[in-house]
Amino acid sequence: MPATTKLSTGRRGELLTLACGLFAEKGFQATTVRDIAEAAGILSGSLYHHFDSKETMVDEIIRSFQDELFAEYDAIMATNSGPREKLAAIIATSFESIHNHRDAVAIYQHESKYLQQFDRFSYLIERNKQYRDIVMSLLAEGVSEGVFRADLDVEITYRFIRDSVWVAVGWYHPERGLAASEIAERYLGIVLEGIARK
Repeated sequence: MPATTKLSTGRRGELLTLACGLFAEKGFQATTVRDIAEAAGILSGSLYHHFDSKETMVDEIIRSFQDELFAEYDAIMATNSGPREKLAAIIATSFESIHNHRDAVAIYQHESKYLQQFDRFSYLIERNKQYRDIVMSLLAEGVSEGVFRADLDVEITYRFIRDSVWVAVGWYHPERGLAASEIAERYLGIVLEGIARK
């Protein structure tokens, strides 16, 4: 996980970083406490001095990146920019989050459906709703203001943006080509030219 991820510092942070990589690579359910302990070079019992469960670990990993991401979304929505500019900023910020927190995003993408069945992860449902409200409100505002096509299907467009942006975590590798900002720029060119009023 890149250093920009804001997890706990010290030994606790090191253990979370190791767990994050294992959860992303092997899957949360397939990764055991012993796997994490062995990667850290400690006994399983020693891990419990820092965390009471692997659920606590994945909770902190996901919350950390999502709290940062949605704080950035809130800042964008608080500006005086128009709906097109705000939507572009939301999408660009999402790609930057994939760059900065690739493993955490991968965990969220692959494990959120499973985790949402537990009460402690109910915030994931709220975050999903918050993201939906942000994007759909900007699309609807853009249609209303004549910035986006009058016949734009807001629901389908939202789903397209949601799925096509976040699925990028499966193929995006910063060391193999385009930077996140370049991918976001090209993606925005496709999306906005497709929905912008001519």
